[in-house]
Amino acid sequence: MTKIIVVDEDRCLGCKQCMIECAMEHSDAETLAEAIRNGELQSRVHVESVGEFGVPIQCRHCEDAPCMEVCPTNAITREGPADPVLLDQDKCIGCKFCLMACPFGVITLARSGKAVVKCDMCIERAKNGEPPACVVGCPTKAMQLVELDEALSEKRRKAAAILRSVGAIDKDTDE
Repeated sequence: MTKIIVVDEDRCLGCKQCMIECAMEHSDAETLAEAIRNGELQSRVHVESVGEFGVPIQCRHCEDAPCMEVCPTNAITREGPADPVLLDQDKCIGCKFCLMACPFGVITLARSGKAVVKCDMCIERAKNGEPPACVVGCPTKAMQLVELDEALSEKRRKAAAILRSVGAIDKDTDE
């Protein structure tokens, strides 16, 4: 994928608003109260506690997606290398192979118990040029949808700053 969701764990409050936004985006309900009453809330984002931090994780849309490889009905597919890994719930038989194959544990059983659910990068929103609901709904902007190259460049800049601060890079050079 050329765009990925990155999380700044220093900004994440663990408030789980991303989970609510995701669940509502994939619900037919007009309001949160209606979605709760109808039992429609099921997020594709999972906020996990790691020490004092809450970290949202969702499908990473792996280049060689193990979930896709093990699906016996081809319910999990990708149109092209830059596209998200998507699930066709009508083809899913609920065998749970993908749950076991996912290295991040982010594919979950649907409330109905028949099929599974996973992040689709809010594909309908993406078609309209909008970012995923979890990203838009994050109150601290800890979640961002960025180009992969941009994310890697930012990591390199941070690493260089750390190396410079500890004296591993000569401050008088540009390297």
